[in-house]
Amino acid sequence: MGDGRGRGRLHRAPRRGRRPDRPLWRGGRPAAVDALLDDGGADRVRLTRSAREALGAARAKGWICAIVTNGRVAQQEAKFRRTGLDQLVHDWAVSEGVGHQNPDPRIFRAAADDIEAHLAGAWVIGDSPHADIAGAHALGLRSAWVTDGRVWAQDAYRSTHVARDVAAAIRHAITASE
Repeated sequence: MGDGRGRGRLHRAPRRGRRPDRPLWRGGRPAAVDALLDDGGADRVRLTRSAREALGAARAKGWICAIVTNGRVAQQEAKFRRTGLDQLVHDWAVSEGVGHQNPDPRIFRAAADDIEAHLAGAWVIGDSPHADIAGAHALGLRSAWVTDGRVWAQDAYRSTHVARDVAAAIRHAITASE
């Protein structure tokens, strides 16, 4: 589970209950505001069955799967736990904990370094042209853009592949790499 710094490991035990380091007021805000920022939205995030199965297939074929995302550590880790992603990926890097945001290549390198993996041959799959695909482009990595029905509007770079959903993107990356 997460280490509270935005980097996760599958074997870590989950934190439970109120964090002792969280006072009733933090940074001039009521703790309830921080709680909303930390946990807000996690109850609405869903992982589709097809995405879960595609991640399982990738792992079964020996892929090392990691999540690189922008945001607050507590909020993102709550989403990973809620959806079960924490059990499906090897690691994650959250911008708040790493100190770099997508598309900065350093956040991708941090995720790879944490699990002692190499980025050579990696795929970046994401729904943000600016954060995900630009990050892949900056590192010279292959990418799959998840459209969610949108039209590509970038001229400076393109994704390697365009997919309708995350599961299709993962399946394409597996097939294209065989």
